[in-house]
Amino acid sequence: MSERVDEDLQSLDRVLSIEIARVTERAAVAAATLRGRGDERAADRAAVDAMKRELAALAIQGTIVVGEGEKDQVPSLYIGEQIGAGGFSADVALDPLEGTTLCAKSLPGALTILAIARQGSLMHAPDVYMEKIAVGPGFPDGIVSLDRSPADNLNALAAAKGVSVGQITACILDRPRHAKLIESIRETGAAIRLIGDGDIAGVIQTTSPAETGIDIYMGIGGAPEGVLAAAALACMGGQMEGRLQLNTGEKRTRAEKLGLGDPDRIYRLADMVRGDVVFAATGVTDGNLLDGVRFHQGRIETHTLVMRMQTRTIRDIRARHYEFEKFGL
Repeated sequence: MSERVDEDLQSLDRVLSIEIARVTERAAVAAATLRGRGDERAADRAAVDAMKRELAALAIQGTIVVGEGEKDQVPSLYIGEQIGAGGFSADVALDPLEGTTLCAKSLPGALTILAIARQGSLMHAPDVYMEKIAVGPGFPDGIVSLDRSPADNLNALAAAKGVSVGQITACILDRPRHAKLIESIRETGAAIRLIGDGDIAGVIQTTSPAETGIDIYMGIGGAPEGVLAAAALACMGGQMEGRLQLNTGEKRTRAEKLGLGDPDRIYRLADMVRGDVVFAATGVTDGNLLDGVRFHQGRIETHTLVMRMQTRTIRDIRARHYEFEKFGL
């Protein structure tokens, strides 16, 4: 068993090199050709097709555990799909275009995202909502929790940072379902950064509040996005909790098939990411986290983060691509 783990870790080292970045770069460029065109479906399809082509050449025997949806809902990159050219057995979590609306409207923050881990390491999240709370590194374990009120969490975080609550900024998806949460946060005196889409980036930005201005992420978003955000936090450091929103019998049944049928259970970071993981994200449009794709005469520029949990390595890759045919352009 230990020999297999060692081999898998060596394989992750290889995947961590340029190959994983190439996958998200190709998807980002494909989506970026449709920035501002108002067609979310076309932008997403372009990213999916490009990512699938690159994944087919990756040296893994991968199973998608977080993807575009169930097999009967989407034709490609669906949960359970086998991908890769062969190699070590891996869990694959992906979002070919995080922020389809952002891309279609050419708004900040659209990304392409991929996480790869040894088989059995990533939570198989059903396509339901998840209540989330996340902070960056450097705080005592359990500094925030879904079992506490928003005010208690904000006060605890402010005390740990040595500032007043009025100097804390919470990132929340701008959705009607968050009206009470927003009201509760504003009553404490904390600030709120509302985002239209892209809650994976919202969680990641808690890791560098001095640069992003975001101290904590709170609210309800997709469970698959929660697993991808947890993969990033596992690499960068931080804390996160999630609770599945299983408010119908159909959702509970789907979750139970994955062994996740308890609607009251709180999943911590270690529950969502149970081993080493590599994570890559490439900017499609400009944002606080990454710059978007740039098209110039004779070259394309991309900006990518590639990270690994075990080594806490974060690679900031600004690439210039001169062979347009590799992108199908």
